[in-house]
Amino acid sequence: MGCIQSISCKSKVFRESISVVEVKASIDPVPTSIDESSSVVLRYRTPHFRASAQVLVPPLPKKETWIVGWIQACSHMEFYNHYGDQGMSSWELPDLLDGKIQAISDSDGVNYPWYGNTTETCTIVGPTKKESKFNISMNDNFYPSVTWAVPVSDSNVAKLTSIHRDQSFTTWLVATNTATNEMVTLQTIKWRMRLGIEVNPSRPLGQRAKLQEPSAQEQPQVLSKNEPIPPSALVKPNANDAQVLMWRPKDGPPLVVIPPKHR
Repeated sequence: MGCIQSISCKSKVFRESISVVEVKASIDPVPTSIDESSSVVLRYRTPHFRASAQVLVPPLPKKETWIVGWIQACSHMEFYNHYGDQGMSSWELPDLLDGKIQAISDSDGVNYPWYGNTTETCTIVGPTKKESKFNISMNDNFYPSVTWAVPVSDSNVAKLTSIHRDQSFTTWLVATNTATNEMVTLQTIKWRMRLGIEVNPSRPLGQRAKLQEPSAQEQPQVLSKNEPIPPSALVKPNANDAQVLMWRPKDGPPLVVIPPKHR
């Protein structure tokens, strides 16, 4: 029997025939917005990162299921909230910070390893006779709350003086065979979100915070050559469950304010 008739060869042809017709990646060209409506926390909302792709899938020769979708991982995180001469709070990913892993999953925490399971993935169940074309998309942004007062203090007096945030992500478009776990990387995107906010805590609420550079973010890079996906990007914990909030005073040892959800 020739290779053309063999099931394994058909599967190979299928893998090699999945194609990305079009891929788009951008960060909205708007500045981060700042919300001072709360007397307890400062909130800010960054512009959205958006990725979309049109994927062409050849006919499936046999009874098998493939999922095509987005997988995202965080490879760098600096998230510091400064409180003048008292110290700073810091959201940290210990394993990433210590160099134990190259990147950490940014899954929704439910549908590992996928970023989400609505517009972010598409499932193809074989056998199919015709090729299919579909769009998959995702978006991401930051919308945190930062306490005006020192997080380990009983005082409600505003002491927050600045916020610094710099995070890097890799986003992959991937096709996976659900039975064999075979994974085909179709596209790799790199993006970064940087943020600086200066705060004058002595000013009235509503007039304290000012956005620093950059007012607009660097646009994402769609790589011409795919990067491999680190194993830690495919498994628990995700970044939200692994992060820990530390208080790092100017004097004295650091304190854990909020421990990680996942240990």
